[in-house]
Amino acid sequence: MANCAIVGINWGDEGKGRMVDLLTQDYDIVVRFQGGGNAGHTVVNEKGKFALHLLPSGIFRDSVVNILGNGVALDPENLWTEIQTVTDKGVAVTPRNLKISERASLLLPWHRQLDGLEEARLADKKYGSTKQGIAPFYSDKYQKKTILAGELFYPEELRQHLADICEWKNLTLSKVYGAEPVTMDMLEAWLSEACEKIKPYVCDTTLFLKEAAETGKSILFEAQLGSLRDLDYGIYPYTTSSNTLAAYAPIGSGLPSAKIDSVVGVVKAYSTCVGEGPFVCEMEGKEAEALREAGGEYGAKTGRPRRVGPFDAVATRYGVEVQGATEIALTKLDVLSYMEKIPVCIRYEIDGKPCDRFPFPVLLAKAKPVIEYFDGWHRDISGCRTWEELPAEARAYVDYIEQAAGCRITYVSVGPERDSIIIRK
Repeated sequence: MANCAIVGINWGDEGKGRMVDLLTQDYDIVVRFQGGGNAGHTVVNEKGKFALHLLPSGIFRDSVVNILGNGVALDPENLWTEIQTVTDKGVAVTPRNLKISERASLLLPWHRQLDGLEEARLADKKYGSTKQGIAPFYSDKYQKKTILAGELFYPEELRQHLADICEWKNLTLSKVYGAEPVTMDMLEAWLSEACEKIKPYVCDTTLFLKEAAETGKSILFEAQLGSLRDLDYGIYPYTTSSNTLAAYAPIGSGLPSAKIDSVVGVVKAYSTCVGEGPFVCEMEGKEAEALREAGGEYGAKTGRPRRVGPFDAVATRYGVEVQGATEIALTKLDVLSYMEKIPVCIRYEIDGKPCDRFPFPVLLAKAKPVIEYFDGWHRDISGCRTWEELPAEARAYVDYIEQAAGCRITYVSVGPERDSIIIRK
């Protein structure tokens, strides 16, 4: 079967987890190829409701092998906590169905500390970090100042490497931020309490993926966050610190030779955004609160209220373009059922001029949304399972999004459950 990437088209929080959970029935392997524990993928199935942060969303399928690729910010402490959380609910997590790339870098104890210290220093200019250490981690990775998961099998070399990095990092902690230094005793405790627990899952995943590809196994690549949080193509500097695009999936997964045959771009039926940065179509006041409550829009990792707004045609078209999406999964259409009239941002206006292409980041502060309204359907659609069952107004709304995005909508989600989906032929 062909390989597929499932990616976010907008700011993240589009519902990728529920789509991975659904589509993994057709795949042998699911790979997380970037990001860390700074965002959540919410999954609802027969085993319960889960908010995954590092574990791939294929973990609920007994026949699927889940991989954390070399592009992931691997946090041993949080990963072990997450493994315990899902196993407590009856989900099997073993070295057979979860494998960690030996080339994945470890998120070290000082990364979360540095994240919080830097956000405090930035004060009212902060980037809106989740304080999970992601930016300091990736900064150190590209400075070649991290530990690879595979080094856990070579304790003598590992401890020397850790001591060298610790000496270097303490310069920043003490001289820049005035914080207490990290000691080797602290790192020894971290190795024994966190790293030893994940060690059985660490292996040569590149070889595993290579052999799987040669025998015709199908791979699904799972992204974190969305196009507009991509380090290179997003709303810089209010982005994450990794590449969230499908094009990066082969590199971050551990199989650089992989060919991606389809890209499912996940789009919410309205817009949401967690964290700081420009959000042109943002709603305010009672209108925003009503939509936030209807959609349960609170961050899966942070619990922070998500900023909300209408569907943004400009941002979505751009997201489809940079992701190379071949089809769209539209989520949370049912949330809009309470609206009499549904607002849509059809374009931007910058300095009085219409703008249909997503602008360069510094111009976003000047951009104003141009809003049009669509008729609502004002009835519960959560039980619909075919396109024809949807009200005419809902079909018209979906058709508009498809036309505005320039990409076929194959999946229409009408609820969080695995089977609350309409598949368009």
